[in-house]
Amino acid sequence: MAIARQLATEFVTGTDDNHKSINTLDAEFDTASEGLATSEVANRLERFGPNELPEHPRNVLRTFLSYFWGPIPWMIEAAAVLSAVVHHWADLAIILVLLVGNAVVGFWEEYQADTAIDALKSKLAPTARVRRDSAWRTIAARELVPGDLIRLRLGDVIPADARLRDDGELQVDQSALTGESLPVKRSHGDAVYSGSVLKLGESDATVIATGGDTFFGRTALLVEQSETVSHFQQAVLKIGDALLVLAAAMIALILLVALFRGDPIVTTLEFALVLTIAAIPVAMPAVLSVTMAVGARLLAAKNAIVSRLAAIEELAGMDVLCTDKTGTLTENKLSFGEPVVAPGVELDDVIRCAALASNPANEDPIDLAVLDEVPDDALLAGHRVTSFVPFDPVNKRTEATVADERGHTFKVSKGAPQAVLALVDDDDEMRHEMMATVDEFATRGYRSLGVARTVDGGRWRMLGVLPLYDPPRADSRETLNAARDLGIEVKMVTGDQMSIAREIARQVGLGTNIVDADRLSSTVHHQGAQLSDDIEAANGFAQVFPEHKHHIVDVLQKKGHITGMTGDGVNDAPALKKADCGIAVSGATDAARAAADIVLTNPGLSVIIDAIRSSRRIFQRMNSYAIYRIAETIRVLLFMTASILIFNFYPVTAAMIVLLALLNDGPILAIAFDRAEASEQPERWNMGRVLGVSSLLGIAGVVATFGLFFLAERVFHLDRATIQSLIFLKLAVAGHLTIFLTRTRGPFWSSRPAPALLWAAVATKVLATLAAVYGVLMNPIGWRWAGFVWGYSLVWFVVNDLIKRAGYRLFDDEGYGLLATQRASA
Repeated sequence: MAIARQLATEFVTGTDDNHKSINTLDAEFDTASEGLATSEVANRLERFGPNELPEHPRNVLRTFLSYFWGPIPWMIEAAAVLSAVVHHWADLAIILVLLVGNAVVGFWEEYQADTAIDALKSKLAPTARVRRDSAWRTIAARELVPGDLIRLRLGDVIPADARLRDDGELQVDQSALTGESLPVKRSHGDAVYSGSVLKLGESDATVIATGGDTFFGRTALLVEQSETVSHFQQAVLKIGDALLVLAAAMIALILLVALFRGDPIVTTLEFALVLTIAAIPVAMPAVLSVTMAVGARLLAAKNAIVSRLAAIEELAGMDVLCTDKTGTLTENKLSFGEPVVAPGVELDDVIRCAALASNPANEDPIDLAVLDEVPDDALLAGHRVTSFVPFDPVNKRTEATVADERGHTFKVSKGAPQAVLALVDDDDEMRHEMMATVDEFATRGYRSLGVARTVDGGRWRMLGVLPLYDPPRADSRETLNAARDLGIEVKMVTGDQMSIAREIARQVGLGTNIVDADRLSSTVHHQGAQLSDDIEAANGFAQVFPEHKHHIVDVLQKKGHITGMTGDGVNDAPALKKADCGIAVSGATDAARAAADIVLTNPGLSVIIDAIRSSRRIFQRMNSYAIYRIAETIRVLLFMTASILIFNFYPVTAAMIVLLALLNDGPILAIAFDRAEASEQPERWNMGRVLGVSSLLGIAGVVATFGLFFLAERVFHLDRATIQSLIFLKLAVAGHLTIFLTRTRGPFWSSRPAPALLWAAVATKVLATLAAVYGVLMNPIGWRWAGFVWGYSLVWFVVNDLIKRAGYRLFDDEGYGLLATQRASA
């Protein structure tokens, strides 16, 4: 096997110059026409390893220690050092608990998220058709070894470096490897590289390099891939930056006043640093990763696998979905109607020639449907296909060269009637009759398949037309109605004729405003605005080519729509990549799945609708977190700053602040598992509403806390140490109750919280209450005053709920709120 490793290296480095023949390679790789034996595959797998890029496992200890390095850990560590300097050992202990606790939580949740995503992505692993033990089988591409015989078909992502075995010209898209904008031509004996895409043709090939030995593998090892941050994540991170700026301003003001008053600088600095910790959204990375990872698992349970987590946000905001017809709106189960044959032609001749122009190895639905129509194997007896040209989107037909039992050779072709009729040079009357038949079939929702063969020295003769019918799925009409209820407009995109597209659209209740995609190419510049309006208003598009899909998505995006696009073929990849949310449907090619953000594992549109509802629930959880985080930060910062500046009183100690931050992490992380109602309209990140509502809640919290301070000092005449404990308990209880306010737009009782969130909040409230009652790190207040704080907080909880609902009405820019009025006047 040393020769195999050497050949693999020579192939990648180019030193063999493609001069070795396939027979030579077969001999050197010990490859036979029946493929490798299973025992030999096992040996080569052990020697070469799986056909995948080698992954270098992360150093677990180094990853864990990384959580102690960065701006946020530095601030906490500085607070710990200052606590040690001033001998505040209790503060030091709780700060260290917070520091280590956040590191443990962050590390564990990142590990869980990475594990979840790896598990989901494993379901998207590409497959390969390989010949082993004299049989063709489909296996995971990672199981390929040098010397394997593989079958490459249109739309396949080439799974390993290989050399082509069949005659005939192929076109291969190597843009991902070389940057070449156009496909390159490859033929017998030429090299094709792992990661490139077969755009035209099909061939058997011999694998000659796998995994890290491939051209792609060696290149990929030099490249570090970056994660895409979604718009929603960017918005939340901007919120974090804004909170840090607010905290910095408040703390700078506190420090200036402390210096002016002559307060102990070390104590003041320690307190300022710990106050910063309270303002910093420490749990934000964990919340983002947990919520997205949990959401991805939920979507996977609904047969929608997320390959890019940021796509969850796009799916939640999607308001236009461009969907293909076959297999999504229809069953993708072709059946034949009554064929129409040309004069002097027998029906068996039409079926025979159509079957000979089909290749069962490609598993093409049309080919399989034609072969199923063959009544008896005897119909094809004595006929041998010597060459086969598969269907491609340009020629729109297949072609085969056939030798019969007498040694005569002829060609057969099947495909789009227009493409097949273009081969026939004469008989305009027959051509007119056939096209009329095609049009009549189309009005009944049939797709026509033209069949022809050569006679008399190579002259093509039309044999007939086979009508195929792909009926609508039983759930299509109901699913489309559900999409409308969710505020999503569905547009059908199909390569079928206008009449077929219009008939299917009518049957599923989509509407009959179908635009001929030919207009997208023929419209002159000054008519562009009208065409854009027509695209936006259309119910669907017919006779669509791949470049048309890309144009449709581009126009809809420029019109302000968040656009989704479904696809399954290699030619759909550009549109899937262009769309805000590219969705590869069930049975999609590797190229389409690689370009898509979400991959469906079940057929039909209902899977997408379920995924949309789930993504909107995920968005709601993220929205709840953002409002909660802003409101709590405003509440703590403004109250603390005002208390110090106005009353020269530190209302809580540094240890209390750190304890508050520690207790808050549990319920915040549990938001990822909360129940949430899917919005009836597409979700958009409404920063004005989020900031407005959270600011109202934050200010209301400041007023409520000062109210408690007034009662404790002026009415009940409690000492300052006891007041600090009361305020700590109030901040803890009211802060956790805020979670139950922000999770709904309506009354807090309109949606039950998930048990995980409920019990996490209850547990932290109980711990905070016990700490205040029995004086853990603070002055004990007893159960009587604890009950008073609970009652006071619950009253304000009801008041805050009314304030929240008023805030949503005030900052509603979609209805009759203040922002809507201002926008209308502008």
